[in-house]
Amino acid sequence: MKRGFKRFLIRFLKIVAALLVVLGLAGAALGAWYVSHLSGVVKAKFEGRKWEFPSKIYADSKIIYPGMYLSTDEVRDKLRRLGYRVSKARPRTKGEYRILGKNAVIEVYLHDFRYPLRDFRGFPVRISLKSGTIHRIQRLDDNEVLPSLELEPELVTGFYDRVREQRRVVRLDEVPARVRKTVLAVEDERFYYHRGVDPVAVMRAFLANVRRGGVVQGGSTLTQQLMKNFFLGSERTLERKVKEALMALITEWLYTKDQILENYLNEIYLGQNGAQGIFGIWEAARFYFVKEPEQLTVGETALLAGLIRAPNRYSPYRSAGEATRRRNVVLAKLVSDGIITRRAYEHALQEVFEKREPVRLTNSAPYFTDYVKKELAEHYSEDTLTAEGLRIFTSLDLEIQQAAEKALSEGLARLEKDYRHLRKTAKQDDLEGALVVIKPQTGEIKAMVGGRDYGKSQFNRVAQAKRQPGSVFKPFVYLAALTHGSAQGSGSYDSTTYVEDTPFTWSYGEKEWAPQNYNRSYEGWVTLREAMEKSLNAATARIAQDVGIGKVREMAYRMGIQSRLPLLPSLSLGAVEVTPLEMAGAYSALANNGVRTHLLSIKNVLDRDGDALEKRHIRVKRVLSPRVAVDVHNMLRGVVERGTAQRMRALGFTRPAAGKTGTTNDSRDAWFAGYTPDLLALVWVGFDRQSELGLSGSSAALPIWTDFMKRATSRLPVVDFVTPPGASARGADPRTGMVPGPPRNALARAVAR
Repeated sequence: MKRGFKRFLIRFLKIVAALLVVLGLAGAALGAWYVSHLSGVVKAKFEGRKWEFPSKIYADSKIIYPGMYLSTDEVRDKLRRLGYRVSKARPRTKGEYRILGKNAVIEVYLHDFRYPLRDFRGFPVRISLKSGTIHRIQRLDDNEVLPSLELEPELVTGFYDRVREQRRVVRLDEVPARVRKTVLAVEDERFYYHRGVDPVAVMRAFLANVRRGGVVQGGSTLTQQLMKNFFLGSERTLERKVKEALMALITEWLYTKDQILENYLNEIYLGQNGAQGIFGIWEAARFYFVKEPEQLTVGETALLAGLIRAPNRYSPYRSAGEATRRRNVVLAKLVSDGIITRRAYEHALQEVFEKREPVRLTNSAPYFTDYVKKELAEHYSEDTLTAEGLRIFTSLDLEIQQAAEKALSEGLARLEKDYRHLRKTAKQDDLEGALVVIKPQTGEIKAMVGGRDYGKSQFNRVAQAKRQPGSVFKPFVYLAALTHGSAQGSGSYDSTTYVEDTPFTWSYGEKEWAPQNYNRSYEGWVTLREAMEKSLNAATARIAQDVGIGKVREMAYRMGIQSRLPLLPSLSLGAVEVTPLEMAGAYSALANNGVRTHLLSIKNVLDRDGDALEKRHIRVKRVLSPRVAVDVHNMLRGVVERGTAQRMRALGFTRPAAGKTGTTNDSRDAWFAGYTPDLLALVWVGFDRQSELGLSGSSAALPIWTDFMKRATSRLPVVDFVTPPGASARGADPRTGMVPGPPRNALARAVAR
């Protein structure tokens, strides 16, 4: 019995031993697998894409020059948005400026900026003003007088996926040694002596916490902090701490100290700017001090390093007192460790953080950026736009954009105040509008306002809404007449040709169409010029019938209209749906002496390293003879001086201008398309649900256009239109475009007798 029990016990112990060996081997294998798994996770992060970089949209740069009107208040606002800071003395470092005297001199030390295809190195410059006009622009370093000066483009917005992070990655050698030493002194002074986990720091933190009766100090190394930020989140559990420590050991085994420190300096969270997080040393230096890391003072460096523990608590934007106290703690540590001298310490204590509001990055042109994103989507995926850090340079002029937004918003509110029937009770049927601005010589879209409130409706009425243009379409009829002449053999047309403005019926197929004038009154025999100026429907329809509606449609397509145009007589009076953007593009050829420019919103696209991915060139095409273009242009000037748009002058806009009002027969849409030598703008007013507006283009759209143009051109010198050589009409008055003398066609001579 004893012998049997002994054999059983031995057999049992062997089984237990075998099980322990198996479990040990299994545990070892599982541990090895887990370490291998964590190693793979760490490698994937360090050697793959660590961060997502939103692509950024920039407005156009601003060119200033002698003779240009310049408001110092506007300059001050623009420099603030660009991140410049006020200096009491002459600007000595990049990003500083001051205004001297009674707004007579502006001194600026320009930022460096990487433009498409060139790098710009900033220099100090003085802008001298006389009576609100730029008198001279001169460099302060070598006294060179400059013919013009370019201010870097403003950042409009970024394309984000889920997390709105602002970060610019820098190499370790781009971070000054003082910044690196300060961060290590505060966060991990034994960084170069441990292997990822520091027992000395852990014990020191444990003793400090026991003495204070709470958690007042942490023992995590810089590498552990990086692992937490990269992979683990902020939950405080034993499991997370163990995993964090293990991953830190693996990271230190796989990568050098400098690689780890470089990633840490780019990863750390250092505050909040509205909805956007500030990450990394470079971004924080720009956000808090409008400087790059190498420009930081000792005190500023200490403040940034002190932020790491609690960025929002110690933010100088939130509490200058808390930030200063935390900075002083860091400075005391630096002088104690011998990183800075006692003299540097005393000097840094005297630094004062100047109270100012952070520059919020808000999308100041949401309809335009949506339009740009749609254009980019043809070549770039959503992932590329939200994660690859492209830099997109556009044609947008933010000052013109702001003027357009204000003019449309205030104009619609004014219409609702003046006309009770426009105040709809249903919010989804508020009075709406659209305004688009183009530089006709280049086709650049300078502003786009697709509605009165982007927060309520993201529908872009400039590019997406198809509405009937009414009389804004009429210039295409006159262009066809001057280009092709009569299809019935009655001769050619010019601005003095007479046409009959009386009721008539146009038969086509088995149908009939009888156009009527807007006010149901008729003028009898009138010249083409008078018919255009008074926007006479019957006369215009007679011209279209004589020329051929097919020629009218062909001309509209030639001018840039892309929507499908039905071959119907009513096409001559704009009874067809087009977008405001199409119509504005078509008018640009009239403003540019018959040369149509392809609409341009994106000028250059760079990758995150600044290398060019694409450059979109200005594309032009002559679509009208200069003579025909100038003839119709002069008619449109007459519309402003004597016709349906003469209210523009009563509203106080005195610069040379040309344009055309538009009102649909059902009174649902009001338009005005007009231009000066510098800018073309188109305004549409109506209801999304196509309720009756009951107002003409002159009453609803023209005042908004006028208000906008007064704002947008206020800083520009007054210039007149330039007629290309040989293009002016025979004997035309250069100011009015009027042609004296008898009319050309035989019918008109008979009428004149």
